[in-house]
Amino acid sequence: MEIFGIPSALLGSQLLIGLINGSFYAILSLGLAIIFGLLNIINFAHGAQYMMGAFIAWLALTKFGINYWVALIATPIIVGAFGVLLERTMLRKLYKLDHLYGLLLTFGIALIIEGIFRDQFGISGQSYDVPELLSGGVNLGFMFLPIYRGWIIVAALTVCFGTWFMIERTKLGAYLRAGTENSQMVQALGINVPLLITFTYGYGVALAAFAGVLAAPVFQVNPLMGSHLIIVVFAVVVIGGMGSIMGSIVTGLGLGLIEGLTKVFYPEASSVIVFVIMVIVLLVRPAGLFGKA
Repeated sequence: MEIFGIPSALLGSQLLIGLINGSFYAILSLGLAIIFGLLNIINFAHGAQYMMGAFIAWLALTKFGINYWVALIATPIIVGAFGVLLERTMLRKLYKLDHLYGLLLTFGIALIIEGIFRDQFGISGQSYDVPELLSGGVNLGFMFLPIYRGWIIVAALTVCFGTWFMIERTKLGAYLRAGTENSQMVQALGINVPLLITFTYGYGVALAAFAGVLAAPVFQVNPLMGSHLIIVVFAVVVIGGMGSIMGSIVTGLGLGLIEGLTKVFYPEASSVIVFVIMVIVLLVRPAGLFGKA
């Protein structure tokens, strides 16, 4: 069976790949959007923190025999705690300064983290086996769906929309948003705003680590995996609107699908299509599709 002259199996497989990539774009851009929207920090270390999540999961399995499911829970907590330490010791001093200072600091942190991992493990990729429970696949008729790939999509959507609900529809989210708008008033009501801000950065970093654990069985675990992805993720955030939670989720998934379709119809443009869309969006709507001026 063919669709627009393209075999349905090829089209379906590329859409699946696009949706998987879009799931990673959504989680990572969501973490960036939370940190920028609530803390006003452009976190360029996000890619390195994503890489840390993948490496910690790999080390947990190969060195300590800790399985995937435990790593999926423990790794975001560990990397999130590292993020809390960064926020407490370094980032807290930059909140009232220009965005450029935060970007330069986190860029330097990213280079240090990447350099440490390159020194210890080199740049060759490390393999991480798919957990036994999620091995194999399902024949959908028009394509073969690996179970683990399906799990990535489900897990990403659950985390993304759960995060959106927490920030936009709960009392904790209201405190977070109010604390960034008028911290003195919120503190006068007895809310510990500095603690909320620390929690916010730690949670954004934990999202990056969660994506890293999901990515470990799909991509080769190596120190460069974050730097290869972070530029595209920043483009996703800009297109969706800096600081827009829903914009990051919808744009990440949508651009992943567009990228997958581009590989079918015009493969040469697949690596630049996201940036072409970013340029067009910035010309038409500088604040992004879901952003506010």
